[in-house]
Amino acid sequence: MSQIAASRSRPRRTIARRQATSGWLYALPTLVIVLLLFVWPLVLVLRMSGSDWPLLGGNQGLNFPDNYQKAVSNRFFVDSVVFTLKYTILATVLLVGLGLGLALLVQESTRWKGLLRTSFLVPSALGLASASLLFYVLYSPLAGPAAPLMNRLGWTFLGSPSAALWSTLFLIVWRYAGFYMLLMLVGLQAIPTEVFEAARTDGASRRQTFRHVTIPLLRPTLALTTVLCVTGSLLAFEQFYILTKGGPDNSTITVVQLIYSVAFQGQNDLGVAAALSVLVLLALIVVNAVQLRAFRRPDES
Repeated sequence: MSQIAASRSRPRRTIARRQATSGWLYALPTLVIVLLLFVWPLVLVLRMSGSDWPLLGGNQGLNFPDNYQKAVSNRFFVDSVVFTLKYTILATVLLVGLGLGLALLVQESTRWKGLLRTSFLVPSALGLASASLLFYVLYSPLAGPAAPLMNRLGWTFLGSPSAALWSTLFLIVWRYAGFYMLLMLVGLQAIPTEVFEAARTDGASRRQTFRHVTIPLLRPTLALTTVLCVTGSLLAFEQFYILTKGGPDNSTITVVQLIYSVAFQGQNDLGVAAALSVLVLLALIVVNAVQLRAFRRPDES
């Protein structure tokens, strides 16, 4: 009997081994891509951050922690961090709030539902760099459609720090509101209709249903959209690089712009730029961990 059982177990082990091998073969291309495009660049950045590495000179040797000291002592470091945080808070509030509002609007079955969804989603098909160039022309005091009025009033969309910030935020909301609306809409449609019917049966008003039913059940979607929005805002680069170039008076320099400037303009120091990149990576990890913990359900450990 033992020989029969052993002979039966061999084919099972062979099949399991073949399945495991096939699984590794299917996963191998993805593993290679991750190693080449994520792990190796991350290792290289970590190495650069602890080395004297000029743009055209290559690795000149270890100098840890000098690059980090130079990074935090850069004259634009504090201002760029403050501005990036300010932009991130405003962009997150606007995009998540407006995305939820638009999702609630198009969720209702009306004759205009299809048209509204399409209209809100169309800007999402345009690349951010292309959208920034489009708005750069629209905001232009020379060629923009509002140029005569701006010249008459002596005002420009990008002429002051506050105007530049809000003009850029308008671009970002126009570009991404439809995308966040779609994410919110998926989350809303995943909520069972029986829950809303039960709330109405219990006499809950629309406001009470939204506060005590919709928002708690939408928590995973809110966590996803908030993490995406905060991460994208902290890494903002194209919109400010194209629209403002960090101006006026260096008032709209983001952290990523500072990294680009240190690496390829002025200092041409890849080591200091890598140190700034590592600091940004650590900040993203901490911020995302805090966000995910904040959106965790009370009953989750």
